[in-house]
Amino acid sequence: MRSIMDLKHNIRSMSVIAHVDHGKTTLTDSLVQKAGIISSKAAGGARYTDTRADEAERGITIKSTGISMFFEYDMKAGEISEKSYLINLIDSPGHVDFSSEVTAALRVTDGALVVVDTIDGVCVQTETVLRQAIAERVKPVLMVNKVDRALLELQLPAEELYQAFCRSIESVNVIVATYNDELLGDVQVHPTKGTVAFGSGLHQWAFTLKRFARDYGSKFGVPEDKMMEKLWGDWYFDAPRKVWTSSDKGGTLERAFCQFIATPITSLFEAIMAEKAGKVKKMLKAIDVELKGDEKELVGKQLLKRVMQKWLPAGDAVLEMIVLHLPSPAKAQRYRVDTLYDGPLDDATATAIRTCDTSPNAPLCMYISKMVPTSDKGRFYAFGRVFSGTIATGQKVRIMGANFVPGKKSELWIKNIQRTVIMMGRYTEQVADVPAGNTCALVGVDQYLLKSGTIATAEDACPIKSMKFSVSPVVRCAVEPKNSADLPKLVEGMKRLAKSDPMVLCYTEESGEHIIAASGELHLEICLQDLQNDFMGTEVKVSDPVVSFRETCTEKSSQTCLAKSANKHNRLFVEAEPLGPELCKAIDDGDIKAGNDAKIQGRKLADEFGWDVSEARKIWAFGPEGTGPNLFVDTTKGVNYLLEIKESVVGGFAWATQNGPLCDEQLRGCRFNLMDVVLHADAIHRGMGQIMPTSRRVCFASMMAGGPGILEPIYLCNISVPQDAMGNVYGVLTRRRGHVFTEEQRPGTPQMTLLAYLPVMESFGFTADLRSNTGGKAFPQCSFDHWEPMSGSPFDEGTKTNEVVVSVRKRKGLADGVPEANKYLDKL
Repeated sequence: MRSIMDLKHNIRSMSVIAHVDHGKTTLTDSLVQKAGIISSKAAGGARYTDTRADEAERGITIKSTGISMFFEYDMKAGEISEKSYLINLIDSPGHVDFSSEVTAALRVTDGALVVVDTIDGVCVQTETVLRQAIAERVKPVLMVNKVDRALLELQLPAEELYQAFCRSIESVNVIVATYNDELLGDVQVHPTKGTVAFGSGLHQWAFTLKRFARDYGSKFGVPEDKMMEKLWGDWYFDAPRKVWTSSDKGGTLERAFCQFIATPITSLFEAIMAEKAGKVKKMLKAIDVELKGDEKELVGKQLLKRVMQKWLPAGDAVLEMIVLHLPSPAKAQRYRVDTLYDGPLDDATATAIRTCDTSPNAPLCMYISKMVPTSDKGRFYAFGRVFSGTIATGQKVRIMGANFVPGKKSELWIKNIQRTVIMMGRYTEQVADVPAGNTCALVGVDQYLLKSGTIATAEDACPIKSMKFSVSPVVRCAVEPKNSADLPKLVEGMKRLAKSDPMVLCYTEESGEHIIAASGELHLEICLQDLQNDFMGTEVKVSDPVVSFRETCTEKSSQTCLAKSANKHNRLFVEAEPLGPELCKAIDDGDIKAGNDAKIQGRKLADEFGWDVSEARKIWAFGPEGTGPNLFVDTTKGVNYLLEIKESVVGGFAWATQNGPLCDEQLRGCRFNLMDVVLHADAIHRGMGQIMPTSRRVCFASMMAGGPGILEPIYLCNISVPQDAMGNVYGVLTRRRGHVFTEEQRPGTPQMTLLAYLPVMESFGFTADLRSNTGGKAFPQCSFDHWEPMSGSPFDEGTKTNEVVVSVRKRKGLADGVPEANKYLDKL
């Protein structure tokens, strides 16, 4: 394996992505078996890449697992003489709560195998992961899985099977076209291009049109590529006249795909399941499948599985598709470098990434995307991908944290690499060094990096961009040790938990609570389980789950608010107004951010959001943390010494947006306009200590004067349910303040897909409630969607908003009651 790592054209790095339960892990088994790591008997049921006990128990993948496999494949029309390929595969989870694992997997791979269930088609999570893949410039190929279900359970005739395939492929292409990226080129999948495979991961058979085009092409004496085009779409073979035609002659002719591929498969299925021994024997001879020894005794599904494995082995078909249609690192890094590298695109490191330079003196650049716990308690492998150069044991490198800023010294360590290892599912193999284009894991880096980071050698190297997640940690709970002597263990355990998961947040609040924040109920459950079993070894008490809220202002301030500094010599006049949800979203997505060119950004704000151009160019700060959806804008005219206090004012604004006045939650969607400033003439009387608390207080006052409100997080809930149980779903949602906004029937099945909005605070126990009310027929999937204002004023007792503010204040140990609107106002 180490020797093939040097052939950068023969490496394929790919992730397997899909909706939950569409068969990723089962399909991965076929590839693992093809690489000779597990036996063909075990494959399909082994779920080799599910390495944790709770994954096997629940039957879902929780953590993404990397595995490097070595294959032989002979490329006839090859530009590569070598026949050997190295495939770095990452099997990722499909459950929406773990979609941060998918993001981390996509960052270090160049291709994605999208798995879609023939019957269920493209679901919500399929769309989410595909969108993430295209945003990372990862090229997709498609596997239509679970075809055995369509044939055995639904017993679809050949033509309907073709239509089901068409629907799945079309839905995938619609998503690809929606989020398409020019530099990635056209990545739509199509059977005639060879980028779609059909099959069954469980029974381990699969085929692409290429496979049948090869067989029939040699029979008819037609070139393979010509034959492939005829095997899909509206082509019919008129046998008496021996011609291809695109009309079915009033339904007398059978579509070529059905005639040559689907019908032979369906009739083989029928013959085996009906146990027609004579017919089966005849068919096996026609397809060149010979049964040996014990295999002749098999009947029913067992026989079917064995025959299909021998006739159309899944490993071969999927592998061929990966090798031919997914890019090698050398090819992919050319167009991925601008989305990856955060520095100038012409410096030495960027150039080395672009060319995937493996020479010994090339500058090293490696991105660590996640930490993998080792068998050694409390230590982690730093798993990532080498983008340029070669990483070697004992090499001296610069380790840059996620918040590293080029030119600064914080979050930068210069250390030696202890060991480099290759990940092999649940095992690791030690190697001396790993060249560019490969994924690998490092030992000893976990002491410096929290979750992710960049490792480089060049002095001027910039870090690789941080990952953007499609979910956010909105569900949190407080934990405390059952035995107070275990507090140090808890603190240590939370540090390790924060490392082990790309998404989870662990922190201690001012009130002394230890908070764990995760993206959903299941995610939180898994995190707590890991904390107790793996990272602490003792039990903890867990509070009820808690939801984060956001504070906002709902209208423009009724008056200009004033705050005086403690020495009464400086005055700040500020008004607040709401930003609007579209602009908040643009800031969240990074379309509008601090550090953009003020003129270009000002023009954009004026054109798209109706701002005044001169004001839009004078945005002083974004908050909280310099990136949030709150703005501080300087609208003053001709104030002396103004820039001297800018830093202090911005500091107060950042503090105010981090902990709002109503219940100490972050602010969202507020714009503060600095109207006027009166300053003391002497610099010593307008220092940070005078201005910063004043600035915070004036932000609070102007917000309270602008009709303060609370935003709550809302889940987008995708529920698949049979028609007869739909009424109960509506009942459960109504009880929990949820509402359905679309419902559609899945073609050819009695299943309905409902899309509903459900407040996160009402979502605890929702899955269990829904299942008990529908007799287990409904399957919900919730992912965070948006923030929505709660009804009513926080000052009126009995409104929902007031209840929330009071309960949050009580939980955080703040003073009783909602703060008065005029608490922060200074008399003019």
